[in-house]
Amino acid sequence: MKRPPFTPLIAAVPLSIVAVFVIGARWFAPNAAEPDIYTGVTAPGDAGHLFGTDQLGRDIWQLAVAGAGSAVVGPIVIAVGSMVLGLLLGSLAGYLGGGIDLALSKYADLLLAMPTTLVALVVAGLVDGGYWVTVLVLLVLFSPTDIRVARAAVMEQSARPYIESARVLQLSRFRVMFRHILPNVLPIAMATMLLNVAFALVAMSGLSFLGFGVGPGTPDWGRQLSDGRDLIGQNWGAVVVPGLLIIITAVAINLMGDWLQERFEQRGAQR
Repeated sequence: MKRPPFTPLIAAVPLSIVAVFVIGARWFAPNAAEPDIYTGVTAPGDAGHLFGTDQLGRDIWQLAVAGAGSAVVGPIVIAVGSMVLGLLLGSLAGYLGGGIDLALSKYADLLLAMPTTLVALVVAGLVDGGYWVTVLVLLVLFSPTDIRVARAAVMEQSARPYIESARVLQLSRFRVMFRHILPNVLPIAMATMLLNVAFALVAMSGLSFLGFGVGPGTPDWGRQLSDGRDLIGQNWGAVVVPGLLIIITAVAINLMGDWLQERFEQRGAQR
C-alpha cells in the first residue's frame, strides 16, 4: 500500500482543524464575542481560561475559534472569484489573441503594478466599506495573476494536436475553448487558487489589523491581533494565538498549493 505524500499530510492537519473551527464555531464558541467586564484581562491559565482573556474579559481561544470564519471565508471568496475571473479573461486573451489579448494583457499589467494592500486600504477608506467591500476590492486586485496563468496555459494548449483536430472539424471557437481547452487548464488554475487563498488571508488579516474590513468587536484573527498589542505584558496569548493561527494556516495552504502545482506540472510533462 502506497503511503500518503508527506507534504499534503502535514498541511492537511492544520487545515482540517481550521475547517472544523469555521464550520463548528457556533457550537464551540457561541458566546465568544460577549464581554465580561468583571473578569477583565487575565493571564493564560487563570480563571479557567487556557490562553487568558482580553481587556473585555473575552476568552482568547474562543475568540480565535469564532474568528476563523471571517479570517478564512473572505480569502476563499477572493481566491475563487479571482480564479473564475482569471479563467474567463485569460482564456479569451490566450485563445482569441489579437486586440483582445493586447487589451487584457495591459489590464493585467496595470493591476499588477499597483500595491495590492495599499490600494485596498485606500478604497476601503474612501468608500467607508466593510468586510465584503474589502473582499471585492481584493478579488479584482488578485485577478491579474490568474489572468496571466490562464493565458499562458491556454496558449500552450492551443498549439497541441487535439486542438488542431478540433479546428479541422470546424468546431466553434467557444466550444473549443470551453469544452476542450478549459478542462486541461483548470487543474493549474486550482493550484494557483490555493496559493491565492494564503496571500489573501495575509492581506485580509493585515487590513483587519489596521482597522479595515471587520467591525470593532467582531471575532477575527487580524482584529484580535491588533486588539492584543497593548496586552502583551499582561497576557501574551492575546497576540501569540491569533498570530500563530495566521502563520500556520497560510503556510499550510502554501504547502498544499505548491504540492498540487508540482503534481500538475509532472502530469503535464508526462502527457
